[in-house]
Amino acid sequence: MIHPLSDVQTQAIGEGTRIWQYVVILAGARIGQDSNICAHCLIENDVVVGDRVTVKSGVQLWDGITLEDDVFVGPNATFSNDPFPRSRQYPESFPRTLVQRGASIGANATILPGITIGEEAMVGAGSVVTRDVPPRSVVIGNPARVVRTL
Repeated sequence: MIHPLSDVQTQAIGEGTRIWQYVVILAGARIGQDSNICAHCLIENDVVVGDRVTVKSGVQLWDGITLEDDVFVGPNATFSNDPFPRSRQYPESFPRTLVQRGASIGANATILPGITIGEEAMVGAGSVVTRDVPPRSVVIGNPARVVRTL
């Protein structure tokens, strides 16, 4: 299902995926099966979204981001892809950000570029992730720190 008020330019969308209103997906993006892309999201070209992924409203997935299967991204979570942004100056390539299988990112969390969030990890709401998150760990705060393992 692709809502008629969305602008979806890619053909690479898996069966059963739902894309809601006011979503923009560029031509190079790949979206897996049974995923849910909620309203008011933007997905750039060099983005991969796995199967059974939920991307809540207000999330932008910039070039260089991969969300593996079963990932949850909470509302208004923010990804960045340029460690030294300047107006109208673009790097030759963007750092790769990887959110591994089954990880969850809470609402309003900020993920800096080039980060890996490990399998089944949990990023607390409002956290600022400045370094890799180990698998099956919970991180919170600014900067995000491990508070427990799952």
